Amino acid sequence: MADDSLADFTREPFTHGGVTHAIFRSGTGPAVIVMSEVPGITPKVAQFARRVRDIGLTVVVPDMFGIAGRDPNPNPAGHGWLSTIAYGVGTMTRICVSREFVLLATGRSSPITTWLRALGAHEHQRCGGPGIGAVGMCLTGGFALAMATDERLIAPVLSQPSLPLALTRRRRTGIDISDQDLATVRRRCSQGLAVLGLRFSGDRGVPDERFAFLREQLSSAFIAIELDGDHANPDALLPPHSVLTEHLIDEPGQPTRQAMDSVLDHFRSRLLDAPARQG
Repeated sequence: MADDSLADFTREPFTHGGVTHAIFRSGTGPAVIVMSEVPGITPKVAQFARRVRDIGLTVVVPDMFGIAGRDPNPNPAGHGWLSTIAYGVGTMTRICVSREFVLLATGRSSPITTWLRALGAHEHQRCGGPGIGAVGMCLTGGFALAMATDERLIAPVLSQPSLPLALTRRRRTGIDISDQDLATVRRRCSQGLAVLGLRFSGDRGVPDERFAFLREQLSSAFIAIELDGDHANPDALLPPHSVLTEHLIDEPGQPTRQAMDSVLDHFRSRLLDAPARQG
């Protein structure tokens, strides 16, 4: 794909707690926070956000890292292999040294989730509706779970949640959320919150143990969609990982398309078919 100008989105800053990031917004209706995977708001992340927008929702895409709209893959637009590698390494390096993200520690929520919860509260007030939705991908996958401590988030989606990095057994069997935040999410699940999770089986970045942990902690409130790696887009550069973007085969009947449709149905049923919250 070529770079995406994001011309159908408006760009504006959002500040909370002394931290400012740009956000890209598009659409009308209740808000869904779409958190991009590394290396940032790629054309395929923007394409997914448009699919959410087109069912009647406002999509809000925080620009937390990378260059918004840039295609990370070598392509005819002028990004060669060396440029692609340098871009990916540079983005990951900046994430590693940032104090906003916790890559390795277990039992901790990344500090940026405080900013994301504030963004969600702001967008709910701005857009109205019964609440908001949120989807995180890869590095940001678990952020949607930590955001769910706020009762305004009623439709969380964890797509290939990859933190903490699965380098040890302990890190494979957990997810990047503090014990206190997880206890709050468990309470909300007992009261009706549903958490959708997506991954490819065999994805070492999102091991079996992580989804087993989520099932143990959230019980039947955790709805897991696990796809065979053979169903991933074979044209993607990396092994099966990104269910909603790089490895999506956007054709009727394809398992990845069915997974994306399940995400859209999750948002539709909770944000468009439910009565509005008061206050």
